[in-house]
Amino acid sequence: MVAGTLVLGGCAAAPAASGPATAPTPPAGQPQQVTVFAAASLTAAFTEIAELDPNLDVTLNFDGSPTLVDQIKGGAPADVLATADEANMAKATEAGMVAPAPTIFATNSGVLIVPKGNPAQVTGVDPSLDGTRLVVCAPAVPCGATALEIAEAAGVTLKPVSEEQKVTDVRGKVSSGEADAGIVFATDAKAAGDAVETIAVDPEKKLATRYPMAIVTDAPHAEAARAFIDLVLSDRGQAVLASYGFGTP
Repeated sequence: MVAGTLVLGGCAAAPAASGPATAPTPPAGQPQQVTVFAAASLTAAFTEIAELDPNLDVTLNFDGSPTLVDQIKGGAPADVLATADEANMAKATEAGMVAPAPTIFATNSGVLIVPKGNPAQVTGVDPSLDGTRLVVCAPAVPCGATALEIAEAAGVTLKPVSEEQKVTDVRGKVSSGEADAGIVFATDAKAAGDAVETIAVDPEKKLATRYPMAIVTDAPHAEAARAFIDLVLSDRGQAVLASYGFGTP
């Protein structure tokens, strides 16, 4: 079950903890609380997965992967960290913020999206993007790193009018027509539905990104954190991820 969604502002969401603070075990029959910090592209899938196990009371916090790492570094209470790339998880691991050897649970790939009708007549990551209102994620954000890889493979220099901190913000600007094109993950293109048209830019998924998750070192609900990770890796969890367009690990 889903307990709610956290809204955190800035990087110092809470006072830094002085050490592990293990929460008391809930009475028999009551669901275990667990707080999950997850990449924005996982919003729909993780919200559904959180409903699968009535024994878990899940609080979800979705944001860009670098922001999530900064929030935990600043002391925000979290049990599980799930990022949209391995680079940001590596930063968390190296800083001792999460347990070693994170688990890969899904994959994703980048696509180019345009508003319905493609008014700017964009044909791909090519010269047709010149002069358009292109929106991408910032380079430190997984979808931004993917955009740069796609552009490099295509031999194109991107000239975005804005760089967003979350892939969902890129999707929103294209869906609303505020932008002529945007590079997002395939799952975000699917989530946008008929509001956008998708142009494949990596059909063989050679630039696919892998999604890792790990238990936060000072997790107050470590047992429930393990249960949530196991749920995501289960057949039921993987089926939900697949339904939103994620690939298998």
